Amino acid sequence: MTVPRDQLEPLHPDAFGWALCCCGWDREEAEDVLQISYLKILDGRARFDGRSALRTWLFGVIRRTASEERRRRWFRGRKALAAARSDAPPVATPEQLATVSAEHRALRTALLGLPRRQRELLHLVFYQELTVADAARVLGLAVGSARTHYHRGKVNLRSRLGGL
Repeated sequence: MTVPRDQLEPLHPDAFGWALCCCGWDREEAEDVLQISYLKILDGRARFDGRSALRTWLFGVIRRTASEERRRRWFRGRKALAAARSDAPPVATPEQLATVSAEHRALRTALLGLPRRQRELLHLVFYQELTVADAARVLGLAVGSARTHYHRGKVNLRSRLGGL
């Protein structure tokens, strides 16, 4: 079933947020993944069959596309990507530094320190407001496994944040 464009457009902000999460918060990569995902939908390579909510299905398409792109880059051996993902923090403008609070930086650092599955589940549940069951469908996990990752992620995050 082809998804009408007017149904996809309201989901774009959430879809971009999920693409960012799937791409390690690399904005350029997330934009590419989201564009490729939309192309898959528009040309019929990704078909919505109605077995889940449209939003859940879209997040699954984005996750699989991000995974495919990650594999493609790895096989091509692009050394430029490895250099771009160095541990050096990106240089922020004074305006950005002024608007980002210490708590926000601490939360982001704590989230990035979590294992990928836990980070993805927490993102889907807290930022995208999916249920754990819907998040499990997006990630291709059994619901019980997703609940375990979700619980461990919360415990891990709490211990990393300490007294905040």
